[in-house]
Amino acid sequence: MLAGWLFADLVLVLALVSMADRPDPLAARPAARPSPSGSPSPSPSPTPSPVGPRSVELKPQQIRVKGGASEDIVAQINKGTKKWPGRTAALVLTFGGSQGGTEYAHRVNSLLSKARPEMFSKKTATDDFHDLGEPSNTAIIRIYFYTSPR
Repeated sequence: MLAGWLFADLVLVLALVSMADRPDPLAARPAARPSPSGSPSPSPSPTPSPVGPRSVELKPQQIRVKGGASEDIVAQINKGTKKWPGRTAALVLTFGGSQGGTEYAHRVNSLLSKARPEMFSKKTATDDFHDLGEPSNTAIIRIYFYTSPR
């Protein structure tokens, strides 16, 4: 019976020492002071601008190109992306039509920076796919933009 009391006292002492070692959680918080009824409440502080890396929009924008000549493809990319001035592409997924679509998609992706170097930089990730449901020498380009311009 004495051992039980000693054990209980030891646990109590350890709990008190453990709690005494921690800082007071209420002391770290600034006290909320009510403003006098005659004075206006202070204006809210401006919201801080976000810090950290940019994120990528979840919904892609899409354009379609077709044809074999590189100049035609570049002109179509340039025309199709005019509606997004000042945007920077983070990821481009290109789906070329028919069985040779992966090669066509790769060719289209290699022309992106030629059409819009400010939108498609060397840091833009691209990937080539094929879509058996599309005719050959056509491609669907899905562009995932960064959420904020830089």
